[in-house]
Amino acid sequence: MAAQIVHLALKVENIEASRDFYEKIFGFEHTGTRRAGPLKDHISCWLTDGQIGFTLIEYDSEDAPEAKAAGKGPCIHHFGIAVPPEEFEEYIATIKATGCEIISPPGVNPMKFRAPGGAIAEVGTPDVFPR
Repeated sequence: MAAQIVHLALKVENIEASRDFYEKIFGFEHTGTRRAGPLKDHISCWLTDGQIGFTLIEYDSEDAPEAKAAGKGPCIHHFGIAVPPEEFEEYIATIKATGCEIISPPGVNPMKFRAPGGAIAEVGTPDVFPR
């Protein structure tokens, strides 16, 4: 398995309206909704087009750490890259060695980081990404 983008997350203002739009207009399938994140400070709604996991995120507050990291208001929050499980720790070490800002708490899978150029990405094993 090569590393591949398998996930895209949007920060939205109204999760129900956003979900309704993507389901009705594009036929995306809803796969789950729950309170999520290391601090349980947002609702995540998972959709899929059958290939890529597409998550809508609504934060309790714009002051939540990951909400602030992505920027004010609605935006692309992050994208996820799945890597082979046996290479996960090696990817983490390499990302840290490049000087990328690590956003996630230590030891989590997937791990969010700020990539060169400023975008937030996360790297994880395939099993952690809903599709």
